[in-house]
Amino acid sequence: MAFKMSVQKYSGKISEVEIGTGEKAIKIGGESTLPFYSFDGDTGNIQKVGIEISDTYPESWISSIKDMYKDVCDCPVKWAKYVEENTDADFICLKLESADPNGLDKSVEECAENAKKVVESVSIPVVIAGCGNHDKDGKLFEKVAQAVDGHNCLFLSATEENYKAVGAAAAMAYSHKVSAESSVDINLAKQLNVLLTQLGVKSESIVMNVGCSAVGYGYEYVASTMDRIRLAAFGQNDKTLQMPIITPVSSEVWHVKESIASQEDEPAWGCVEERGINMEISTAVSSLAGGANAVILRHPKSIETVKELVNALA
Repeated sequence: MAFKMSVQKYSGKISEVEIGTGEKAIKIGGESTLPFYSFDGDTGNIQKVGIEISDTYPESWISSIKDMYKDVCDCPVKWAKYVEENTDADFICLKLESADPNGLDKSVEECAENAKKVVESVSIPVVIAGCGNHDKDGKLFEKVAQAVDGHNCLFLSATEENYKAVGAAAAMAYSHKVSAESSVDINLAKQLNVLLTQLGVKSESIVMNVGCSAVGYGYEYVASTMDRIRLAAFGQNDKTLQMPIITPVSSEVWHVKESIASQEDEPAWGCVEERGINMEISTAVSSLAGGANAVILRHPKSIETVKELVNALA
């Protein structure tokens, strides 16, 4: 008797979201089956890999990465051009860390002007992240959304505390895309999506940031949350969870001990840079296997490896 492969068909489908403009614009989402399950159905757009840069000198980064960018990391425009020309990244994630009230506390006007210069200097899409202070980010994103009008950026992220300001300015007033950030909880992810759509943001303008952690640091909670979100979206046809997922891996990986402890402090662990790369690759691949449509990484070698894997499985 001939073997007949069992096929799992789902009724739900993830919405497709476009980021950027022109020939190098990217699309994420669009799948109607689990990640890389091409034998079950349409896997949608191939997963995308982005690279993180900052609008200020990355003092907290490990020395080997700072040395890699030593000639450009003092200027976000030069930095953005460099990574576009010298890495395989599909998009750039610009973190506006200089706006942090507990740091340089630059004005939203100055940050918006810098963001505009970065976006205009590159041809690949730009994801714009704030400083992590919800109040400041709400005001910041309003001004930045206006400054980069017409470039179809993704704003990372709208939270429960500032979603009205971010959603209204970025997605509704200037037609950008908005990432809804929740904290590793399917109910919180669903609630924020509902709040944004009730505000008037179109579902096809929303990308989810459901949270992340470095592998070995409670990642099983991330994995189970992403599984539940994707199974609800596909199997239950839950339209409030049928948005693509973007996962900022770099910010979680490059601060844990295994990625930053010096070889002098932990001689048995080997080279600190290689450890960090391995942690970043492991976390990124786990996220993609769980349902992430895009990941944000820091090291060019991590990007090269993850893209090679994605292309092999596509």
